[in-house]
Amino acid sequence: MINRVEKLSLLSEMIAFAKNEKRIKRVEYKFLLGVAKQLSVSREDFDYLIENPVHHVHLKSHSERIVQFHRLVLLMSIDGEITEKEIYKLHNFGLRMGLNHDCINTVLYLMESFPNKIVPPDVLIDVFKVQYN
Repeated sequence: MINRVEKLSLLSEMIAFAKNEKRIKRVEYKFLLGVAKQLSVSREDFDYLIENPVHHVHLKSHSERIVQFHRLVLLMSIDGEITEKEIYKLHNFGLRMGLNHDCINTVLYLMESFPNKIVPPDVLIDVFKVQYN
């Protein structure tokens, strides 16, 4: 399980990803708030992170990094609008997390074939499993 510092870092990273043109859309805010609740982060702490991002902490667990990448994929898809800039940003976030370049590209490619461009968790996990075989 990840610690509090890692949880706040994950949320801060997602908030930064969602801040397109300096604002977070309502649907993105609700999604992020749901992630905060899932991570047992209070609403007060979450709201504080929106204006006061914390330093990025690299997750040690590869599986946690994959889960975070999936959260970012969901966040990007939640409003139904995916721009080239967001795809580029997501790709770079994945690389910064230490995820495999080919796996990231495969996930981004597969997004096009799913309704609402949301890649199911089992498909995403299978993509990253290939790297280990």
